[in-house]
Amino acid sequence: MNQRKEILEKWTVDDSAELYGIRSWGNGYFDINDKGELVILANQGGKTVSASLLDVINGIMERGMNMPVLLRISNLLDSQIRLLHSSFRKAIKQSGYKGVYKGVYPIKVNQQQQVIEEIVRFGKEFHHGLEAGSKAELIAALGSMHDRKACIVCNGYKDAEFVDLVLYACKLGYQCIIVVEMIGELPLIIERSRELGIKPIIGLRMKLSTKASGLWTESGGDRSVFGLNSAELIDMVDLLRKENMLDCLRLLHYHIGSQISNIRDIRAAALEASRVYIGLVQEGAAMSFLDLGGGLAVDYDGSHTNYHQSRNYSLDEYCVDIIETVGETLSNNNVEHPTIITESGRATVAYSSVLLFNILDVTKFEPSCIPENLPDQTHELTKDLMGILQYINPKNLQECLNDAVYYRDELRVLFKNGRISLRERGLAENLFWHIMVMINKMVKKLKYVPEELEGLDAALADIYYGNFSVFQSLPDAWAIKQLFPIMPVHRLDERPERNAIISDITCDCDGKIENFVDLRIDRHTLPLHELRNSEEYYLAVFLVGAYQETLGDLHNLLGDTNVVSISISPTDGRFEINRELEGDSVGDVLSYVEYNPQALLESFKQNAERAVREKTITAAERKTIMNAFEDGLRGYTYFER
Repeated sequence: MNQRKEILEKWTVDDSAELYGIRSWGNGYFDINDKGELVILANQGGKTVSASLLDVINGIMERGMNMPVLLRISNLLDSQIRLLHSSFRKAIKQSGYKGVYKGVYPIKVNQQQQVIEEIVRFGKEFHHGLEAGSKAELIAALGSMHDRKACIVCNGYKDAEFVDLVLYACKLGYQCIIVVEMIGELPLIIERSRELGIKPIIGLRMKLSTKASGLWTESGGDRSVFGLNSAELIDMVDLLRKENMLDCLRLLHYHIGSQISNIRDIRAAALEASRVYIGLVQEGAAMSFLDLGGGLAVDYDGSHTNYHQSRNYSLDEYCVDIIETVGETLSNNNVEHPTIITESGRATVAYSSVLLFNILDVTKFEPSCIPENLPDQTHELTKDLMGILQYINPKNLQECLNDAVYYRDELRVLFKNGRISLRERGLAENLFWHIMVMINKMVKKLKYVPEELEGLDAALADIYYGNFSVFQSLPDAWAIKQLFPIMPVHRLDERPERNAIISDITCDCDGKIENFVDLRIDRHTLPLHELRNSEEYYLAVFLVGAYQETLGDLHNLLGDTNVVSISISPTDGRFEINRELEGDSVGDVLSYVEYNPQALLESFKQNAERAVREKTITAAERKTIMNAFEDGLRGYTYFER
């Protein structure tokens, strides 16, 4: 009977796939193979091949790089760009839209040189451009982009030097569009274009009344930081007409949010913008571009809902709704269809980066054994805690919880007043947690769980210590409570028996992850496997390509991780390492915060020499100590085995 039950309950890779939701949030890029290993799926020419993430990790380690590693997967970046353009092209063909689509990638989402270079390379056949929001980003765009049919959209604050760079780019043949976001910018653009004798391509950014729901709602509406209201928009049109430059006004731009989860908000914004676009055409502007900004969401939790961590639409639905809304609105007013631009950054790069790290240690929440008989002179409240263990049952869980909390708190007061010993306080705390463990086991068998009994799993969860920094590699998980899918890289053919939260190696209580992806509930623990002696346990964090590298900070002086870029062969699934970037050394991060590593070395050397003179250490010991100090300066900022 037991053997039959064990067979029926055997854990499979499909159970792991369902548990971690990989086939819901993975967008078809990730799955689990028969060996219980996470795999990357690459599709090219209709053929799908897979590469094991564990094999990738082993290959990285064999080459001498340590965890943590940020893995960039070129195939997925290529695939996302292709999907975006093919979906828009399909929508354009189906609806009879008379214009074309040109995407631009906002550099701010991930500014790393390798990422920008690959976007330009993969996007070349589609004339996929870039969006720059600062002078530095514009320099990066002009130095990276060689396709004169692609657009470079220029947003953000603009001084004379910024404006001159845009104008010179136009003279060189770039489709470099300067977008007016504040009323004081247009006179400067007019002045510099006259001074240099270069005709600009001008866009206007409109503050739509439409606002998206969720975290990014303040990006739109009347109180948004950037953009012109309707009265200011007309003022800009009048100024351009007065200066005989209305033919330079070619683009209308808006942006209502970075992660728009509800398709209704996307349709509403496109409709309102189409009306504004028609109005500008009727004013005599030579309009030809409609830039809908960013907002194409990533389904981080795989729920396919309008929850702010998800989206309730597919990519095809997104493209069809935009094309049909713009096309029908303009056709009904006899206005020529413009080139559609979107600034999809998050959806372009999120899937292509995966954070890999090993688990260093675990703290298990398992109360120690309790004595069969309590010591003499034990306080009555401690005896009461022991008594709860004798009569607890599924029908009195709430009563037992309330009593246990009351007795524990009273005993803590007695300890503070010196009326019980430290040893008895330890005994009482241990009894209390034994009660909590028993209640938690019984709660899981209840059909209805009272609100007061919810959350015990999280309170009793193990702590798995990961070799990474939340603040450096996953800053949005800390700052805005962004959910990122997290799961083991291997052992996925085994049942995960532990419930855990994940702590990083910073000495900060906020350096932890305690909210996890789940399709149905708010999950506060992550199912993980028992650690095995002398065997590494690896976790992966997915969808981290957008913003995380750019926003990372130097909390505890933990620097950039090692970065490895791979491409997967479409013929046999073998991976090839394209580029390796070593993470920051200790000396690197010290220099970022104004230390001089060489000066620190000299100062420490003097201290060591003084110790030799004082005969605290020998000269030979000084050499060993100095070697350790120098090795430390050159070493990785993360834990090294």
